[in-house]
Amino acid sequence: MVFSSLIFIFIYLPVTLAVYYAVPVRWRNPVLFVLSLAFYGWGEPAYIALMLVSIASAYAFGFGIDKFRQTDRKKAKVFLALSLCVNLAFLLFFKYFNFFASLFGAKGIPGLTLPVGISFYTFQIMSYSVDLYRGEVEKARRFVPFGTYVTLFPQLIAGPIVRYKEICGQLTGRKETVSGFASGVNRFVCGLSKKLILGDGAAAAADFFTAQNEFGGSVLGTWAAVIFYTFHIYFDFSGYSDMAIGLGRMFGFELPENFDHPYVSRSITEFWRRWHITLSTWFREYVYFPLGGSRKGAGRTYFNLAVVWFLTGFWHGAGWNYIIWGVYFLLLLVVEKAFLGKLLKKLPALGHLWTLFFVGIGWLIFFRTDIPSLFADLGRMFGAGASSFAPEYPSVLLRLLPFALLCAFACTGLPKKLFEKALSRFPALGYAVPFLTLALAAVCTAYMVDDTFSPFLYYIF
Repeated sequence: MVFSSLIFIFIYLPVTLAVYYAVPVRWRNPVLFVLSLAFYGWGEPAYIALMLVSIASAYAFGFGIDKFRQTDRKKAKVFLALSLCVNLAFLLFFKYFNFFASLFGAKGIPGLTLPVGISFYTFQIMSYSVDLYRGEVEKARRFVPFGTYVTLFPQLIAGPIVRYKEICGQLTGRKETVSGFASGVNRFVCGLSKKLILGDGAAAAADFFTAQNEFGGSVLGTWAAVIFYTFHIYFDFSGYSDMAIGLGRMFGFELPENFDHPYVSRSITEFWRRWHITLSTWFREYVYFPLGGSRKGAGRTYFNLAVVWFLTGFWHGAGWNYIIWGVYFLLLLVVEKAFLGKLLKKLPALGHLWTLFFVGIGWLIFFRTDIPSLFADLGRMFGAGASSFAPEYPSVLLRLLPFALLCAFACTGLPKKLFEKALSRFPALGYAVPFLTLALAAVCTAYMVDDTFSPFLYYIF
């Protein structure tokens, strides 16, 4: 089940909200726990048991970690290692077994499918175990609130990656308000429109030019495919994050932000502070800093970055393109850290062009899982192997230009700033917000009725 579907918006969500607000406060976590499991099990019920084992193991080992963390650190480390190993074993098996089997010439397991969202909920569970060992959180005393934290359906499938210490207080002490609920509805509808109107529209344009390339693409056609895919992945993923945050607010939760207009960045370093913020934060907190961060000299810093970016690439998928993608951004970050960063700060326009250019190429590496096709596309972008400079029907570029400009505008913070400025000058506009939200929801509904199934990109991770 996906958020951008009629069955979710008109059946699952209303039923869940009705039951949630109908029961006494003490029953709201159990309701969310059960209905979140139902949400997850809609597509693959067999993997509910796997998730419950992951939750139960971390919950049980947490008691051992808590018992010994102050009196016997070695025993606490044993319980921490057991918790991490159990959860990582599931992730490694389902996501990477067939990949490693192929490397060693062995046969994989036919039909081995990746449980949806396992990369996200595994990282969330691991954050609890590590933070408990560090003494940054108290142990989860009751199973249901802890299970609710892991299975909470707004962020279960594709994040944001919520660390336990960010939400533990909300699990037992949140307060639902009318204003919070209204804010959640507005945020959800905005995210839905980003996904359906801009994200899916950009995906269709990217698919068109990608199909053209399969028959000998042009230089401009290849660039157009990359540009529209760049828009697609942003509006798709940030739209999902907006919907998740909005849904969380409807139930009294405040989930962390995951995007901060990354395409306005003036360096690759800044881009990764703005893109998928919760994943970057997770790797920084649980990999980069424990390895020493930047405190042990330049050589060790670059080594730590290499570990983080190899894992970041590999986290996204068991494929060579993801490893290449991680190494690619590692090299760019090292170049900026070594010498280019200071120049980019002095020349922000150059920094912006540098970022957009290399991020676009990075997304080409990301979505081209077939390595020969990847290098063929890279060559065509610069004229090598291209059938022509312009596509067979160059007028399509002009027809898509207004949509591309709209996407570029929507990637910035200008729409929000302009709306807030108009609201400050004309406060009466605030009364129109519910009607604008309703109208936008109606447009999105029309898209869902007319369109085919369109899953979120990050469901595959």
